[in-house]
Amino acid sequence: MNEIICPHCKKAFKVDEAGFADILKQVRDHQFEEEILNRLALAEKDKESAVKLAEANIKNAMQAQLAQKDQELAVLKSNKEIELSQKLSQKDNELLQLKAKIDNAEVEKKLAVNEATKIIEKERDELANSVKMKETEKELLKKSLTEQYLSELKEKDAIIKHKDEEIALRKDMKLKLSTKMIGETLEQHCETEFNKLRATAFQKAYFEKDNDSKTGSKGDFIYRENDNAGNEIISIMFEMKNEGDETSTKKKNEDFLKELDRDRIEKKCEYAVLVSLLEADSEYYNSGIVDISHKYSKMYVVRPQFFIPIITLLRNAAMNSLQYKAELALVRNQNVDITNFEEKINTFKEGFARNYELASRKFQTAIEEIDKTIDHLQKTKDALLSSDNNLRLANQKAEDLTIKKLTHGNPTMKAKFDELNNQ
Repeated sequence: MNEIICPHCKKAFKVDEAGFADILKQVRDHQFEEEILNRLALAEKDKESAVKLAEANIKNAMQAQLAQKDQELAVLKSNKEIELSQKLSQKDNELLQLKAKIDNAEVEKKLAVNEATKIIEKERDELANSVKMKETEKELLKKSLTEQYLSELKEKDAIIKHKDEEIALRKDMKLKLSTKMIGETLEQHCETEFNKLRATAFQKAYFEKDNDSKTGSKGDFIYRENDNAGNEIISIMFEMKNEGDETSTKKKNEDFLKELDRDRIEKKCEYAVLVSLLEADSEYYNSGIVDISHKYSKMYVVRPQFFIPIITLLRNAAMNSLQYKAELALVRNQNVDITNFEEKINTFKEGFARNYELASRKFQTAIEEIDKTIDHLQKTKDALLSSDNNLRLANQKAEDLTIKKLTHGNPTMKAKFDELNNQ
C-alpha cells in the first residue's frame, strides 16, 4: 500500500499497486495528449513554412522572367529608335542632295541652252557649206561607183566561168572514181581540213578514226576535247557518206541516221554528225547545217563545206556552257551555304525549345511535388486530428471510470475496495 495526498482536499488515502498503475496511466495519457498537441502545432508551422517558401520561389522565378522580358523589350525598343533615327537622318541627307542636284541641273540647263543656241547657229552655217560640198562629192562618187560596178561585173563573170570549169572537172573526176574511193576521198578531205587547223584552233582536241568495232559497228571519226582538269568539254561521232553519180541504187541520208545514233551512244559521244554528199539535189540538205534532233538526240546532217563550222559551233556552245555550269555550281554552293545556315538556325531553335521544354517540365514537376507535400501534410494533419479525437474520447472514458463501475459484476475487486475502505 502507498499513501497518496489529494492536492485538492489535502486528505491522504492509500492505494494498492493496481490503483497506482491506473493513476499513473492517467497522468501519462495527459502528457501524451500535450505532446500530440505540440507536434500538431509544429507540423502546422512546417506546412505553412513550406507553402510560403514555395510561393516565394515561384514569385521570384516569375519576377526574374518578367524582369528579363522587360530588359529585352527595352533593348529592342532602343535599337528600333536608333535605327529609325538613322534612317530619318539618311533620308534628310538624300533630300538635301537631291535639292542640290536640282539646283545644279537648272543652272546647267540654262548654260546648255545658251551653248546649244550658239552651236546650232554655227552648225547651220557649216551645214550650208557642207551641202554644197556633198553635192560635188555625190557626183564624183556616182561616177566612181559606176566604173567600179562595171569592173566587178567583169571579175564576177570570170569567177563564174572558173567555177563552172571546176564543177565540170569535179564531175568528170567523180565519174572516174569508184563508190568506195569517193567515200575514202571524203574522209581524207575532212581529216585534211581538220589537220590544217589542229595546231592553231584545236591544240587540245582528239580527232582520230574510230577503229573500235567490238560492238559490231563503228563510225568514221571521233572528236573529243577536255579542259585542263580532264573534264570533257565536247565529244562528236562523225560519219562520212558519199556515192558516185553512176550508182544505180541511190542511198538517202535517213538510211544511216539510226546506226549513227547507236554508234554515238555506244562510244559515249555527246553529238552525232553525218557529213554527207547524198541527195545532192535536196534543197533541205543543201541549205547548210540540218538539225535532226527531233528524230535522234543531238544529231546534225551537214555538207562537207560545213564540217569545220559545225565543230566550231558545237565547241563554242560547249565552252559557253562551261561558264554557265561553273555559275550554276557556284549558285548551288551558295544555296548549300544558305541551307546549312538555316539548318543551324533550326538546330538552335530545336535545342532551345527542347531545353525550355525540359526546364518547364522540371518546374512543373517541382510544383507537383510541392502540391504532393502539401497534400501529405494535410493527410498527416487529418490523421493527427483523428488521433486527437480518439484520445479525447479515451480521456472521457477514463474520466467516467469510477470504482463503482470497475467493481460492478466483479466480486473480487469489490471485496478488495471494501476492505480498503474498512481499513
